[in-house]
Amino acid sequence: MLNLERLRTLDALARHGSVSGAAEGLHVTTSAVSQQMAKLEREVGQQLLAKNGRGVRLTDAGRLLAEHAGRILSQVELAQADLEAQRGQVVGELRISAFPTAARGLFPTALAALRAQHPALRVRSTEQEPERGIAGVVRGFLDLAVVLDWYNKPMPLPDGLVKAPILDDPADVAMPVGHPLAGRAEVDLGEFAEDEWITWAEGEFCHEWLMFTLRSRGIEPIIGHRAAETHTQLGLVAAGLGVCVVPLLGRNPMPAGVVTVPLKQRVRRHVYVVWRADADRRPSIRAAVEALRAAAETVG
Repeated sequence: MLNLERLRTLDALARHGSVSGAAEGLHVTTSAVSQQMAKLEREVGQQLLAKNGRGVRLTDAGRLLAEHAGRILSQVELAQADLEAQRGQVVGELRISAFPTAARGLFPTALAALRAQHPALRVRSTEQEPERGIAGVVRGFLDLAVVLDWYNKPMPLPDGLVKAPILDDPADVAMPVGHPLAGRAEVDLGEFAEDEWITWAEGEFCHEWLMFTLRSRGIEPIIGHRAAETHTQLGLVAAGLGVCVVPLLGRNPMPAGVVTVPLKQRVRRHVYVVWRADADRRPSIRAAVEALRAAAETVG
C-alpha cells in the first residue's frame, strides 16, 4: 500500500525540481523530505532519486510514479471535496495566501470571522506575491490565494482554476507634503515625468505594471528606490525620496508627511481569490470567499 504523504512528497519534488523547493512548498524540513523519499523507495523497491551534481533528479521510475502521484492526489482532493460537500459542513483545514496589502487589509477581519462562525475549520494563512500564490494553488500546496491584476494589465490564470472577485481597489499617487502637486484635487501620471519613483522589486507583477503604464504614456520612469511593502514605500515618500502609487487596501495608517492625490485616469487594481476547480464544491471554499467579501466591504 503506497503512503499518501510520501506520494505528496514525491509530487512536490517533481513539481519543484529540488529537495529544498519541495520542503518549502510542503512547509517541512529538507531532512523530512529526504526521509519520506527513502521510505517510499523501500516501499516500492526501486530507486526514485539519483544524484545530479549537488542536487538530485528523478529516475525513470521516479518520474513514472510521480505522474501517478499527481493523478492520485487530484482524485483524493476531489473525493475530499465531495465528502465535505455532502456533509454540507465547513470543517477540516484551509490553506490560504494573500499578497501583503491584502493580507494586512483583509485577513484580520476575514479570518477572525471564519474562526467565530466555523470553529471546526482550521485556517492556515501566509503572505505570498500573486504569482507564487497561484503556483501554490496549482500545485496543491494552497487551497485559496488572494491575487490581483490591474485595470490595464490582467494576470493570466492557468487552466483548472476558478476565481471570484473580492473588490476593486482604487490607487492614488503618494507624495511628500511639500511636493508641488500635493494641493491638487487630481493629477495625471505625465506630471511625474521628472520625479523619482519608489516601486516594487524588479520582476514583480506590480512593478511590471507600473513600468508598462508609465511607458505607455511616454514616460521613461526614474526608479529611485524599491521596496516590497507599501508602508516601507510610504516611509521613503515621507522622507522626501520620491513618489509612489499607493492602493487603498492596506495603506492605513498613513505616515505623517505624506499626501495622496487621486489620478485622473482612475487607476484600479482588481482583487480576487482563486482555487482549483476540483475543489469547487467544498463548503469551506465558499465560506472563505464570503468572509473575504465581507471584509472587503469594511475597506475604506
